[in-house]
Amino acid sequence: MIRRPPRSTPLYSSAASDVYKRQMLFKQETLTNVATEIMTKAGAPRENARIVAEHLVIANLKGHDSHGVGMVPNYVKAMLDGLMKPAQSAQLIKDSGAVLSYDGDTGFGRIVGMQAMEEGVIRAKKHGISCVALGNAHHLGRIGIYAEYCADQGLVSSHYVNVVGHHPMVIPFGGRDPRFVTNPFCCAVPRPNGEHVVLDMATTTVAAGKVRVAYMKGVPVPPNSLVDKDGLETQDASVVFSKGGGGAMQPFGLHKGYGLMVICELLGGALGGNFSMQPGNPRKGATINNMLSILIDPSAIGNLQEFDEEVSAMIDYIYDSQPATGVEQVLIPGDPERTTAEQRSAEGIDIDDNSWEDIMNSARDAGLSQSDLDPLLS
Repeated sequence: MIRRPPRSTPLYSSAASDVYKRQMLFKQETLTNVATEIMTKAGAPRENARIVAEHLVIANLKGHDSHGVGMVPNYVKAMLDGLMKPAQSAQLIKDSGAVLSYDGDTGFGRIVGMQAMEEGVIRAKKHGISCVALGNAHHLGRIGIYAEYCADQGLVSSHYVNVVGHHPMVIPFGGRDPRFVTNPFCCAVPRPNGEHVVLDMATTTVAAGKVRVAYMKGVPVPPNSLVDKDGLETQDASVVFSKGGGGAMQPFGLHKGYGLMVICELLGGALGGNFSMQPGNPRKGATINNMLSILIDPSAIGNLQEFDEEVSAMIDYIYDSQPATGVEQVLIPGDPERTTAEQRSAEGIDIDDNSWEDIMNSARDAGLSQSDLDPLLS
């Protein structure tokens, strides 16, 4: 049986809030404004809060609700608990020309992460390739945005990420005790028309945020996603997100997904940030990311036009594949996000009522009053 989380604290009860609670469809700008105000009130510089809010809402827009505005309560708590520095910039700690190392110093992931990528792009265009290590960044959010930024500059990029700072949630293949979190991997191939190929995935069957969303909605997660405290398969998200649940997440694809998870831990964590999940490192309750990114300029390898033509020819060949029964069209990585963004831009972004309650309660914790929020929701 799937259990919904209890409503332990009251939701703002203004007329405007109640209308939006019933409809639960929000315009992109409305969500961005609300998230900006909450994070600003919690202590973030307004400019940083706006950039992070836009980052979160774009994740919602593209269908990645796990990395959307539902993260605002986590960010607010991290700021109020002193586990994140909202004004912090990325600090360059080693410069080897084409190889750069940054310390995020628990700054907003979107801020320090993009600062590192911006310089990585400059170096890749200068040297043909660059490698950027970023350690100790607060939650980077949807990793695809960094790959998309590189692709917009005409660069191929791959990103290995680990997640540390709190207790592990993911079992190793063949094990029962958690040893990892979700350890994302991302890779993008640029296309001149902007429809880049973007593979952005957790190395678990579903991302932790998607388990959280399922818990908030009271719906099951997909098969092969979770195990309960006894190591038995379950689709009940409460085993991970309810107090005393005792469950854990699983790598995708048995030993194959698990192998990629290990690589992300060692490259993103041990190499990129010198901060892996091994118990000698601190676990203060924050969500910290380390990322190792490799950026390649295709024109430094060969003829750029020929590369673009070869990529297009292969994608056309993929699209021409006969769809299986029940499948409308064969897609490439990045297509679902583009389709969802178009739909949600037109129809609005749906936020489940429990997640919305958490967001409103985080606004209260940050110090916003009902009258502060009403104009943003009307």
